[in-house]
Amino acid sequence: MAHLTADSRGLILSCPSCSQANRQVYRQWDAVVRCGRCKEELPRPAAVVEVADPQSFRALVAEVPCPVFVDFWAPWCGPCRSVAPEIERLAGLMDGEALIVKVDTEALPEVASEHRIQSIPTFVLFHRGTEVARTSGAMSATRLKSFIQQSIR
Repeated sequence: MAHLTADSRGLILSCPSCSQANRQVYRQWDAVVRCGRCKEELPRPAAVVEVADPQSFRALVAEVPCPVFVDFWAPWCGPCRSVAPEIERLAGLMDGEALIVKVDTEALPEVASEHRIQSIPTFVLFHRGTEVARTSGAMSATRLKSFIQQSIR
């Protein structure tokens, strides 16, 4: 499954009709987004977002109004690799209810440190910029979806 990229202003979405790159601005998350080239409406992202830098992570968590589920992982971690397909499934299962994000703790140790990540995989749920729940260990996409839904009630 293809992953989306994020910068400090929004997600970069590819138009399914013309392949034009478009930005979904975090602060306008609930707004309809149209392609800048062909004007087609872009679907709500159902893919995992990979964050490349601390500034992008902070902006995403602070500004996206829907719940943000973050998978803190590392490439050398066996359980992280085994749960990766479940994280992909989770992105499809959430259907816009939550944004699914992956943070490589090796590439972004500052972010991992800020959020006191001591073991991986650790899953943290943010809502409106605040951590609301966390859990760790490999689990199924359906169990992770239940974790999200129960945590935001």
